[in-house]
Amino acid sequence: MECSSNEPSLAADTGINEVALDEPWRWLSKGWGDLWHRPSLSLGYGFVVVIASMILTSGLISLHIAAVVLALGAGFMLLGPILAVGLYEKSRRIEANEQLTPKEILFVATKSPVQIGLMGFVLCLALLIWIRIATLLFALFYGPQPFPPLDQFLPSLLFTAHGLGMLLVGTVSGGLIAFTVFAVSAISIPILMVEDSDAPTAIVLSVKSVLKNSKPMLLWAWMIMLLTIFGLATGYLGLIIVFPLVGHATWHAYRSLRGI
Repeated sequence: MECSSNEPSLAADTGINEVALDEPWRWLSKGWGDLWHRPSLSLGYGFVVVIASMILTSGLISLHIAAVVLALGAGFMLLGPILAVGLYEKSRRIEANEQLTPKEILFVATKSPVQIGLMGFVLCLALLIWIRIATLLFALFYGPQPFPPLDQFLPSLLFTAHGLGMLLVGTVSGGLIAFTVFAVSAISIPILMVEDSDAPTAIVLSVKSVLKNSKPMLLWAWMIMLLTIFGLATGYLGLIIVFPLVGHATWHAYRSLRGI
């Protein structure tokens, strides 16, 4: 279960490759291939994510705060990178022609487990900040009233002036948070998984990869967003395929951007 001994050390190479604009399509294509290599492992991973999402949604509905589901759905992408470590490991093992079993996917031996935990804390903090902003926006545009049922909240959000105002401001603020988190986590988790690094250095390299490849990475962020929206719009069922697909593709993005 240990990472291959020939994995690079961060100290040996701190560079980021410049990639072509269409490179994200290649990442997605390779991710698709990994998904269907022992598909039960990847689809099982996606199934667990879907079940967890459904349980959380059911809990929010039972507490009569179903409107919060929309904010959590928007924030789903923030936690995606830290939840996909097993998918990165599967792609790594496929490339290295190493043993591939549920044990290796569920219990990944990483180079920097404490630093990955720190990154998880950072991403959870970003999600909490987003939820706090969403609730403040609701209070700003709707006043002190409690969250309405989802079937009442959606028409209000789309067909009233205060609803559209909140939707506009929320989309802009949420987009800024999401892109910031994307830049921080684009390749930082794979770096910490296989390289001798720390969270701040991995974050710097991840941001550097976005800045150096702004157009391809904007395309990649757009592709992730559309795939995630599709997954959420299908009542989470689409995430059974979408989540592992993006996870596997992210590993190939890391490999391409790091040039290793």
